[in-house]
Amino acid sequence: MTTPARAFLPGLELSRILYEEAVRPILEAELPGLRYAAARVGPGSEVLGFDTARSADHDWGPRLDLFLERADAEAYGERIHRLLAERLPKHVRGWPTHFRHAGPSDPVGHMEPTDGPVDHRVAVREAGGWLHDQLGLRLPGAAGDIPQPTVRDWLAMPQQRLAEVTGGAVFHDGVGTLTRARRELAWYPDQVWRYLLACQWQRISQEEAFVGRCAEVGDDLGSAVVAGRLVRDLMRLCLLLEREYAPYGKWLGSAFARLAVAGDLLPSLRGAVTADDYATRERHLCDAYGRVAAAQNRTGLTEEVDPARRPYHSRPFQVLHAERFAHALARTVTEPELRGLPLTGGVDQWADSTDFLARPGAVRAAVEALG
Repeated sequence: MTTPARAFLPGLELSRILYEEAVRPILEAELPGLRYAAARVGPGSEVLGFDTARSADHDWGPRLDLFLERADAEAYGERIHRLLAERLPKHVRGWPTHFRHAGPSDPVGHMEPTDGPVDHRVAVREAGGWLHDQLGLRLPGAAGDIPQPTVRDWLAMPQQRLAEVTGGAVFHDGVGTLTRARRELAWYPDQVWRYLLACQWQRISQEEAFVGRCAEVGDDLGSAVVAGRLVRDLMRLCLLLEREYAPYGKWLGSAFARLAVAGDLLPSLRGAVTADDYATRERHLCDAYGRVAAAQNRTGLTEEVDPARRPYHSRPFQVLHAERFAHALARTVTEPELRGLPLTGGVDQWADSTDFLARPGAVRAAVEALG
């Protein structure tokens, strides 16, 4: 089989073309009147807009998510899958619609040409079941209902998963459930947001003096490692301040670079992680603390807190004493359930195991145990 010439284009654009030029005409011809949503959401670098030509080596390509009402998904799901396997074009803009898998249990797909039926990546789902699998949420019950997350729900949903649900693109929504759910989950409620900001400042306060203490005992590597952790926490704090869900480690820097505050902060953050002596490391960190503290003050969420660096008690280390910002924010949290919690925060503020965060049931149990 001759492979058509192809050029890289963003995966979301490829998904849109797949839907408009191939999937929609097939559904209109074979199942007229079927109500569905067509989207590209969930895992995948293209959903967050970070895909490049490198992404094409696996699990990237002409992909689509179809969301049907529960009864329709049960009645037509298998039929739609077979119909698309038989009728989809072999290529979209030169990219194969057939995905090879190493084995029946291997979820990773690699595009390759085929002369037979297409093993496509058009998933047929029911919105409620998908939201439960992604976030542990359950729809209230009636058709078209959307989730109304509780405080504990919000704390148990990793930001990476929330970004996957609310990112990407919806090309058509004849049901409405997906669109309404994405709107509901677009950002934290105000009280949850204030609590998470307080918890992020608290994380910084717990380690900001360790950069100096490690260096004082001759552990420059340890000092650098702590500085790297603090830079990561500052980046995640800035994403929270600008109301952007933080992706996992691979894309954290890319997401941070898009923020309004990034231009002012990047020299200090780079300086902190590349410094080869403690004094330079501390200076860059304190510069960054001051800029992020000023950004916090500009939100007007609390009374203004002095953003100037200061000694760490009687020790010769310069810090922000970030707990001052944590406490100022905590005082504005009036939601009873949140006020009764320690400043541990959402699940991905205290756990970063990918395997753990991908298990909604385990995450929910852990969040309940902390409270």
